[in-house]
Amino acid sequence: MKKINRVLVTCVLLASCIGNSLVQAGDLDAIRQKGELTFALTGKYPPFSFIDMDGQLKGFDVDIGDNLAQRMGVQAKPITTAWDGIIGGLLAGKYDAIIGSLAITDERLKAVDFSEPYYQSGAQLFVRKDSPVQNIDEMDGKVIGITLGETYETWLREHKPNVTLKTYKGLPDIFLDLQNKRLDGFVTDKIAGVLTIRDKHLDAKPAGELLYPEKMGIAVRKGSPELKAAINAALTEIANDNTYKAVSEKWLGTDIR
Repeated sequence: MKKINRVLVTCVLLASCIGNSLVQAGDLDAIRQKGELTFALTGKYPPFSFIDMDGQLKGFDVDIGDNLAQRMGVQAKPITTAWDGIIGGLLAGKYDAIIGSLAITDERLKAVDFSEPYYQSGAQLFVRKDSPVQNIDEMDGKVIGITLGETYETWLREHKPNVTLKTYKGLPDIFLDLQNKRLDGFVTDKIAGVLTIRDKHLDAKPAGELLYPEKMGIAVRKGSPELKAAINAALTEIANDNTYKAVSEKWLGTDIR
């Protein structure tokens, strides 16, 4: 009986080790074995990721992920998830990477590793076109919309304590409340805001300069140096063969490298 128990304990420990190995899906060998790169984004951040009229997931980040997977010799599998839990999902092994316009910050670097930046933008205040507001300093006492979990919330709470913040799951809901005058403005990535306003013919405009610049990277779990190196190599390849340029011009109208 004791021998059987020892065998059972050994099997349980072995299963646990195998399970932990599978959870570490960010490991490059595991990705190659399963033949796919899973990556997270919200699907609510046009034109970087969004659901089109046919119910298809489209956008700049989707195409970047597809092309990186091709260079790594595997299939791309994008996964939509809520922004406020996107890093937690990575740490829990729900996907291999985050290719979702995630800004590289010191706080996030404590939890995950990042690729080299694949584009740069920054935090921008937007208001309705008829608003007299010229910059963020004129927003005291007003209501600003932000996406839950984005870096903009932390910055605004630290630097603009006299504004009221209202959080949302994504930009579409923010735009709706702005048009219905439930918001005085919103803060989001400048590129995403400008292009969405242009493409959707929205009644909004940027106000003032960037609040601060941001560099976007592809996040992987710590302890995955081979995957990080493979992603960086693939980024270099798509930059050198003009694939990145084509994707950028397709979705953003310009090369944003």
